[in-house]
Amino acid sequence: MSFEQLKLKNQLCHRLYMASNSIARAYREPLAELNLTYPQYVVMMALWEQDEVTIAELIDKTAIDGGALTQILKKMTSKSLLNVIKDEHDKRKRLVQLTHTGQSLKLKAADIPKTIFCKFDSIDTNQAQQLMQLLDLIVSDLSTQTEDESVDAKDSPKLVQT
Repeated sequence: MSFEQLKLKNQLCHRLYMASNSIARAYREPLAELNLTYPQYVVMMALWEQDEVTIAELIDKTAIDGGALTQILKKMTSKSLLNVIKDEHDKRKRLVQLTHTGQSLKLKAADIPKTIFCKFDSIDTNQAQQLMQLLDLIVSDLSTQTEDESVDAKDSPKLVQT
């Protein structure tokens, strides 16, 4: 047996992994100029889009795990980019809001997407849009399956060890 299905060259997951790493490296230099990591940049983009959101809304918007997001927010608070405050209407909720420093980074970050896209010598705008649509489908399919598996696991009988 040749096990073609196990060769790296035949794996979509490995190509996505390599692309993700390459993109992260491409962002490193422009984000270093802003003193941001890529996850911090994702949070900033979400807040530039809509400021003063709950942590739960930020988790939904960024798809960053809650535990990781908490650490990211602490670091960003220490950089004076944002504040995490109690919601006046519901003291159980926390709101994330940009500081003036955080807002002012928006202008400095405005050219980053164009800078990164210019590095794609072999992909035009239409192909980039198609790729984003395909990636959205992959994320949607796998997210739905994971949610379905979680529901199935809750409904399935528990194995009792004696």
